[in-house]
Amino acid sequence: MLGTMTAILYPVAANAEEALVRPRGRAEREREAVRAAGEAVVFTTDPTGPAFATREAALEAYRAQVQENWCRLAEQMVTAPGRRTGQAQPTYEDGRRWPVRAGQPPGAVWRLMVSYWRIATAARPIETPQARKARRAGQGLDAEALKAIARQPLRPIEPQQPLDIGLFEVRLPEAPHVLIPDE
Repeated sequence: MLGTMTAILYPVAANAEEALVRPRGRAEREREAVRAAGEAVVFTTDPTGPAFATREAALEAYRAQVQENWCRLAEQMVTAPGRRTGQAQPTYEDGRRWPVRAGQPPGAVWRLMVSYWRIATAARPIETPQARKARRAGQGLDAEALKAIARQPLRPIEPQQPLDIGLFEVRLPEAPHVLIPDE
């Protein structure tokens, strides 16, 4: 027996707070969201609200919202101002592969993440340049622009060319123009 599949109606709003309190509409697909907003939209997930020390505290505050399919709790790492957390370099000292962390480990907080159709504005444009193109153009990017580039999906430079040989095919050494199945 086939079950009924329900679509998630994501809020259409200018920001995550508006999506929680008073969305301009709800839409399953982009074209429906454009109709509800009256302008271009982009699907995004943004944090909102205060940070909580434990998941239980965040769940208590946002129990009703978390039951919606477009809200979830997520753990975020926080560091002290001015402190950077970089990639740990492996070491092989004293029989240990990784170094013992010096100082306090970074803390973590729980935030409510809201997935919604964000209305495009001049402050937050939909399309950001590819990182490769921005770097080659020598554009000076601020922190927000770099975050926007990091959040966007990867896009190819050019369309992928069709494969001339299959995954389980090999060329004969004596006749490279002949493909045979490889078992």
